[in-house]
Amino acid sequence: MSDVKIYTRKGDDGTTGLWYGGRVLKSDARTSAYGDVDEAISTIAVARAESRESHSELSADLLEMQRCMFIGCAQLATASEHYHKLEPGVTLLTDEMVTELEQRIDWYKSQVELPPKFIIPGGTRLSAQLDVARTVTRRAERSVVSLNATEPLPDEVVLRYLNRSSDLLFVMARFADEAEPTVFEGRGK
Repeated sequence: MSDVKIYTRKGDDGTTGLWYGGRVLKSDARTSAYGDVDEAISTIAVARAESRESHSELSADLLEMQRCMFIGCAQLATASEHYHKLEPGVTLLTDEMVTELEQRIDWYKSQVELPPKFIIPGGTRLSAQLDVARTVTRRAERSVVSLNATEPLPDEVVLRYLNRSSDLLFVMARFADEAEPTVFEGRGK
């Protein structure tokens, strides 16, 4: 057993530390943004666990998305004055990572026929969890947009990454869905 303590008591005053220094309130827009991305990572984890046996390629793509989102968290948890310390691909998302997401979106989209209507989530357990991850990722994106409005980010690649991630999660959910996804037809139809 490790003697390292999990609690530090530093956050008892309602603040939290940022990468490379500085403290902000736990309710700060920056903390909310990377906290929402962290929540998205965890919801993707459930989908990945669900996909391991039946969809190994999808599982691998989800793991890569989680890895990149952790990089986005590091980026968001760094005050602008320390941004120059971030390392591309390690603690800083890159345009190439966004391009990779676009390529995966195109591949999954080529595997399914997307209906031109709203799709009701829940065709399979895995597709339902991917849709949950998609909506949580959209919320994380909105939090980053709010942060960017109050404290402009040095670059907006994290916004593009989150936007493409939710798109990828949507097509992954359709890939993992039943042969015919349930579409919303409206009442009485």
